[in-house]
Amino acid sequence: MAAVTTLCRDCGRRPPPDAEACPACGSRRIVRHEELHDLSIAHLDCDAFYAAIEKRDRPELRDRPVIVGGRHRGVVAACCYIARTYGVRSAMPMFKALELCPGAVVIGPDMRKYGEVGARVRGMMQALTPLVEPLSIDEAFMDLTGTEALHRGSPATTLAALARRVEDELAIAVSIGLSHNKFLAKIASDLDKPRGFAAIGRGEARAFLSDKPVSLLWGVGKAMRRRLARDGVTLIGELARIDEAELVARYGRIGRRLALSSRGEDDRRVDPEGETKSVSSETTLDTDIADRGRLRSILWRLAETVARRMKKAGVAGGGVTLKLKTADFRIVTRSRRLKSATQSAEEMFRAAEPLLERETDGRAFRLIGIGAHDLVESGRIAQGDLFGGAGPSASRVDKALDAVREKFGDAAVVKGRGFGVGIEGQGPSKAE
Repeated sequence: MAAVTTLCRDCGRRPPPDAEACPACGSRRIVRHEELHDLSIAHLDCDAFYAAIEKRDRPELRDRPVIVGGRHRGVVAACCYIARTYGVRSAMPMFKALELCPGAVVIGPDMRKYGEVGARVRGMMQALTPLVEPLSIDEAFMDLTGTEALHRGSPATTLAALARRVEDELAIAVSIGLSHNKFLAKIASDLDKPRGFAAIGRGEARAFLSDKPVSLLWGVGKAMRRRLARDGVTLIGELARIDEAELVARYGRIGRRLALSSRGEDDRRVDPEGETKSVSSETTLDTDIADRGRLRSILWRLAETVARRMKKAGVAGGGVTLKLKTADFRIVTRSRRLKSATQSAEEMFRAAEPLLERETDGRAFRLIGIGAHDLVESGRIAQGDLFGGAGPSASRVDKALDAVREKFGDAAVVKGRGFGVGIEGQGPSKAE
């Protein structure tokens, strides 16, 4: 049996394996693991990020349950750990969250502020390794392989120092998962929240995963979980006992991924250039809307928002997805491939409009959204194709509109189909 190695998360020293507290600083936050100083792939996740920033900026809320989101007909964007003890969760309808936790303080999101803090955390990570793969504003993978000499310590030691720096300089907390691949690092980061630091090593991976539900595996959503259950598979250990060839025969390409991940294997690299899979915009409506014309106008404004975001990101979309949420909270998504990749709001709207027409059958909707997927870099496609076959005149119109909005603001020019109805159904608005 390998010797257990240790790390004090508060001073970075290595206490004796049997020490209850660090002899150097007295901290009891000691990480123990046989492979601790041999692992180099990490997942860092900021704890209750939006809510933590709001509590930092409003100390009087430190001991109060805090929910970040829209109070009127909105959803929970984030909540603190106190609110979570009441059962509040992200993406929960706000009315439900307030039923569970009526004393919660609800704060509207300040995405600019969160973005600034997220960028500072990202900068701290990138100062340690160029191999940082962002997943969202508040989480990312890191590969610290080969950095021991540079940072004069193992990746685990470097990561503990990073967590302390984030707390000292930004007054928020992070949780870190450490392993030899991305899949296990992501799982590890959820094991010890908040202010967590957990490791999953090569030697324990299969045993650790064996009794966990298959929903823990990357790519296993509700539909795949039901499909696996019909085949008698509900636990990862049961999946690991099935031959890879049989899994591929049953489930196609995802079968190989299931075989690998069920054994704790993951061959994906930490990729700083990780591709954005989609660009989207959606809005929760102030009142449920069944009228096709009003929904159509809102859809157009959302398509314009997506187009602006794609142009800013330098990408074009090869497909369009319409998203609707009914008054009883059922989500409807419909997608359509485009003939060629586009950055044009007009082309995306034309593709999504018939999808909306088929769904507006008298039902009322509380949310509508549109997204572009199958993204490619805009520089990879010919200039004449940037607007998805809309033709030279449409291309010139889009460029002219962009130029005017760049100079005078997004509301300077509004096409007829979007006039008088903004993304909230209350008049023109920016949606950003």
